[in-house]
Amino acid sequence: MSRNSDFYVEMRRKVKDWAESDKAKESPWVEYILLVPDFFHLLCKLALDPDVPTRSKAKLAGAIAYFVSPIDFIPEAVLGPVGYIDDLALSAYVLNDIVNENPELAERHWAGEVELLATIREILEAADEMVGSGLWQKIKASIR
Repeated sequence: MSRNSDFYVEMRRKVKDWAESDKAKESPWVEYILLVPDFFHLLCKLALDPDVPTRSKAKLAGAIAYFVSPIDFIPEAVLGPVGYIDDLALSAYVLNDIVNENPELAERHWAGEVELLATIREILEAADEMVGSGLWQKIKASIR
């Protein structure tokens, strides 16, 4: 888990620094991008939780792999933290089922300061606009 912890710490730093920059003022998705480290943390915690069903763990693992892969639809290496928007949308998509099936399980691991289910729903409603409709369909298809 230390590799994931290092990834998480670095992600949190990058997102925080970016959110305080002038570039962040140009993005309508700043408040969502600030949630990216919390969503990654939740994915990891749920993937390790013995109470999470195996089929859900497979989806969680896919979302985690998408986060840590340098190759994805909107690359962070090119765009900086704005590139996490597709990772966030995919995370919300995967977490939606888990939170709806067992909200207490997800809340147990949620480190964020906002209400989890409402935030997931907001992200899913905005996903078409955030990443583009065609791309959003491809991202969802990659995890089914």
